[in-house]
Amino acid sequence: MKSRILAAAGMLSVLLAGCGGEVPPPVEPTPVAPPVGAMLTTSPDITAADLGARVQELADDKYEGRAPGTIPGEASAQWIADEFKRAGLAPGNPDGSYFQTVEMVAQTVDSATSSLKIAGPGGGAWDLKLGPDAVFITKDQANTTVSFADSDLVFVGHGVVAPEANWNDYAGLDVKGKTVVMFVNDPGFATNDPSLFNGKAMTYYGRWTYKFEEAARQGAAAALIIHEDIPAAYGWGVVEGSWTGEQADLVRADAGASRAKLEGWIQLKHATDLFKAAGLDIDAMRAAANKPGFKPVAMTGLKASATLNQTIRKETSRNVIATIKGSEKPDEHLLLMGHWDHLGKGTSDDPAADIINNGAVDNATGIAAIMEIAEKMASGPAPKRSVTFLAVTLEESGLLGSAYFGETPLIPLKNIVGGINLDALAPSGPAKDVVVVGAGASQLEDLLKTVLAESNRVIRPDPSPENGYFYRSDHISLAKKGVPMLYIDSGIDLLEGGVAAGEAFAKKYTDEAYHKPADEYDTSWNLAGMEADVKVAAEMINRLANSADWPNWYEGNEFKSLRDTQRAAP
Repeated sequence: MKSRILAAAGMLSVLLAGCGGEVPPPVEPTPVAPPVGAMLTTSPDITAADLGARVQELADDKYEGRAPGTIPGEASAQWIADEFKRAGLAPGNPDGSYFQTVEMVAQTVDSATSSLKIAGPGGGAWDLKLGPDAVFITKDQANTTVSFADSDLVFVGHGVVAPEANWNDYAGLDVKGKTVVMFVNDPGFATNDPSLFNGKAMTYYGRWTYKFEEAARQGAAAALIIHEDIPAAYGWGVVEGSWTGEQADLVRADAGASRAKLEGWIQLKHATDLFKAAGLDIDAMRAAANKPGFKPVAMTGLKASATLNQTIRKETSRNVIATIKGSEKPDEHLLLMGHWDHLGKGTSDDPAADIINNGAVDNATGIAAIMEIAEKMASGPAPKRSVTFLAVTLEESGLLGSAYFGETPLIPLKNIVGGINLDALAPSGPAKDVVVVGAGASQLEDLLKTVLAESNRVIRPDPSPENGYFYRSDHISLAKKGVPMLYIDSGIDLLEGGVAAGEAFAKKYTDEAYHKPADEYDTSWNLAGMEADVKVAAEMINRLANSADWPNWYEGNEFKSLRDTQRAAP
């Protein structure tokens, strides 16, 4: 835009010069200075006070919700790097930097001029407003306007193609030019049938990321997921908050041409009306979609048209990486990771509204934790193996920063002994347990069990496997490459109040703060439990860093063969 403005200014100067007028030189915009991070005074010990100070800094309004590619957001990444340096860690990038550059595209659909409309039989029409009725984006990185018209709607069950399960929701269907409509989660969720996929526990096929990927592979023009609170594991407010405003993606080689023109979610009440208009009962269709042999069903008489006007910015973001070099086996690494980014600023018609999504729990807590462990380990003695600390970007946009690291690792993946991911630790107080998300996956759990037993604590398997949390955080980007990873979360059996209190805290956070401006630092938080959990993670990393053990995935795990092949490679 600036080049066109300056060209126009130059032409105006020539014209006015011929008339004897004087034109002042074009004024360059004043650069916006990034916010300056606070210089903390912390101890080498892992303490609740230090954790709180780090969380409070990362959740400060000056970082404007830590959106990747923005000046305030990238300033928070710089602060993390500065803190690693202050603690005495070496740069983790072989080029001598604390950063790994991640090329990204930031896209914002204009809600005022964009539309998703569905025409029905007998003159029925639905004008689905962006935000309250539906959310929709495009992965097209080349065009500021993306549109299509009169696209036939077709119901494709859960939108799953799983040959190993003899399951194909697109069987016999050519979806080119069509809009596919589907349910979230897996067929096994509603039935709790362990013979369907993984029963109530979500598999990767249940994730919205997969569903949009598969719709693109099938050639659909648009893909809409029907939102329901329980199978999605969050309410519409989370969807609206996450999918409106600026959306980030990695730079795509084809500029997004292979993706559907529109990807989005629709409120259940509107989906119900659409099914009825097509002569279908949504409950009957849900039941049919949960049975083997499901065939796609045309939503007769319904046609979708959409126009998405968007701004496109090409930016760079950064993974932050720092290392404590091993004294005896520096080429062998333990990995501790979390994501530094959050959702940035939202939108509101109320000028007085708080629109900053500060992300205090999600995930200033996880980054504060790995910084505490880094400072503790850097104070000595040096571990025998190297320990690398990775704060990744673009998690909220689909685990993109960790995916980039997995594809272009700064450490050979076969040399990573194993890793721990910390994401959204709960400031709910001390607990008798630690939750392992995706429990039963790797031998890292054996060490965790041992460490916990020393303080009379236990592992609690993920209490909500149907929510698919194992596939919703950054460890999966490395797990899919074979690296054994452990995703531990705060316990729910609290010393004060037991399981009921822990579940109540989690529900309140999910309902009121998750992916909302209310996720802010609170001085009344009880961080004693977080301190205890961070010490557990630190002890695990320390023991592995001073051992010769190479923990693997358990037999039968989907990632074990990948690891075995990886470790056997020269």
